Amino acid sequence: MLKKILAILILPIFILSCGKKEIKKIEKNSFLFGTYISITVYDEDEKLAKRAIELAFNEIERLDNKFNSKVKGSLIDKLNSGEEKEIILDDEGKYIFQNLKSVYGLSDEKYDITIGPLLDLWDFGSKAERAVPTTDQLDKAKSKVDFSKVILDGNRLYYADNGIEIDTGSFLKGYAIEKAKEVMVNEGIKSAFISSISSIETINTKPEGKKWRIGIENPENTQELLGVVELDNQGMGVSGDYQTFIEIDGKKYHHILDKTDGYPVKDKKMVVVISNNAFFSDMYSTAFFMMPISKIIEFSEKNNLAVLVVDSNMKIYMSKDFNLLKK
Repeated sequence: MLKKILAILILPIFILSCGKKEIKKIEKNSFLFGTYISITVYDEDEKLAKRAIELAFNEIERLDNKFNSKVKGSLIDKLNSGEEKEIILDDEGKYIFQNLKSVYGLSDEKYDITIGPLLDLWDFGSKAERAVPTTDQLDKAKSKVDFSKVILDGNRLYYADNGIEIDTGSFLKGYAIEKAKEVMVNEGIKSAFISSISSIETINTKPEGKKWRIGIENPENTQELLGVVELDNQGMGVSGDYQTFIEIDGKKYHHILDKTDGYPVKDKKMVVVISNNAFFSDMYSTAFFMMPISKIIEFSEKNNLAVLVVDSNMKIYMSKDFNLLKK
């Protein structure tokens, strides 16, 4: 009789355990915004995960084609090229540029998305030999850098002066992966990781509640880590002097430029920003590079941002919410 009772008890447990679906890891990479963007999803439903990933990449591609200043035919390309004297923004475009204007003001007008002429002058993408730009060259390029001359009037966007151009490199990837997250959440995805190297977004945690662990590179030696951070439904932006640079006569010059003198920013090596939105993390990580460290920390702690700054002497500053774990 006892054996029969045990069999009856064990049988339902066995049936229940067999009915539990295995959580699968589904990954895909795509080349957009001039870099590889990767999406990883953990889900029981592989078909759902693959559909959500596909829709997320479609959303990233939509934004690439719509706003990227480097994409022929985008709204910003039409404005930069002179094909259009003004463009009419929808609610999405207004939201982006209203926030860009706000961060421009926060940085005392140093975070400037019209920095393109200076970037072109330094030509960080070229492997050809070159010299440090002359004072005359820098002055000429600086005269074309002025975000105050990008006019947002209602839903109209236009330039108040010839020669002004918008460069979307410092914010659009962050916005795109934030929107990709929204698409995936709407599809029912509950655990995912989206990365475009310097911009990261997460959906909740990994399976079993484990947070996403991200290594923070040592800007002086990228083979080493300063430590690890954990993300839970958060976005992260990283700006560093080691990401894009050129060497001239044995000296490195990085791509985060101070528009007041035209040279790379000298007092910082890296800024990491963690927030609940990858768009803002991306913008802030660049804007903070231009700002005094005391102001960065003060603003971050008033606005629930977790921020790490590494100065030119490798001294680390952190807001109270930034938790840098041991490797």
